Amino acid sequence: MTGLVTIFGGSGFLGRYIARRMAKQGWRVRVATRHPNDSMFVRTYGAVGQVEPIFCNIRDDASVRAALTGAQAVVNCVGILSEKGKNGFDAVQTEGAGRIARLAAAAGITRMVQISAIGADADSDSDYARTKAEGEAAVLDHMPGAMILRPSILFGAEDEFFNRFAGMARMTPILPMVGGNTRFQPVYVDDVAAVAEMGVLGTAPGGIYELGGPEVRTFRELMQDMLAVVHRRRILLNLPVFVARIMAFGLSLVQAVTFGLIHNNTLTADQIVNLQRDNVVSGDHKGFADVGITPVAAEAMLDSYLWRFRPSGQYDAIKDSAKNLRA
Repeated sequence: MTGLVTIFGGSGFLGRYIARRMAKQGWRVRVATRHPNDSMFVRTYGAVGQVEPIFCNIRDDASVRAALTGAQAVVNCVGILSEKGKNGFDAVQTEGAGRIARLAAAAGITRMVQISAIGADADSDSDYARTKAEGEAAVLDHMPGAMILRPSILFGAEDEFFNRFAGMARMTPILPMVGGNTRFQPVYVDDVAAVAEMGVLGTAPGGIYELGGPEVRTFRELMQDMLAVVHRRRILLNLPVFVARIMAFGLSLVQAVTFGLIHNNTLTADQIVNLQRDNVVSGDHKGFADVGITPVAAEAMLDSYLWRFRPSGQYDAIKDSAKNLRA
């Protein structure tokens, strides 16, 4: 079976991988985004007209309903790490997810994949984690058979984790961290996309899936791995929580006084809460093993896209070889 799938946030980091996979399956793909003019690159994932970006505001019923017209399946990848204006955690991650599920069910759509996150907890004191859990509940209320994916931190060529810190390492001798001993289970973005693809195709059952890579590493260890790949030595400084909170307050104050013109996506009080909690699979839900996928380790991929942060970029290895010849 092929058809039309609407992917909300389909031009984002994970969304684009899902869009590419569905296009390869022969499906028509509608990428619903707030910035369709900046998402034209998704058209190259399929034949002419097969993948189309459209404008959509998930805070508006009419906009979501139009994006779902004619679709046989829906994927919601929309999520935020920090609030800006009307795009708050509740509006986007709870109400937005519920709106998509409600209107999808009303349109007769039977397959939905909701992207959540490990740590989703309705009782959490983190607004991010709380609204992720509330979004899951809202989806399941309208689409009981939906697939809920809870990935750990995602890595891949376009990630905002390893790329961000590798970029910082290029400019400063010190890399500050919050929660250096917090454990993560980095998961390759296309492995998560593969599970989402199964959800759309109906080849894997619904339910909650916790998705983590094959290795559990602390934040500090991940930074050490990254530095080894980019061939740089840097001081890893684990910031005390009270210092991090002062920094987060200052950055958020700048956002407030500039009326959002300067958006604080660097460090927020809510992120500090999450950075103090392990981000690994609990074992209480389904995972990669249940769908027959062996996840890729971060160490197998980092070299393929972090090389550009090395002192001599792609020529770094050649320069090292040249030194050995002179010796």
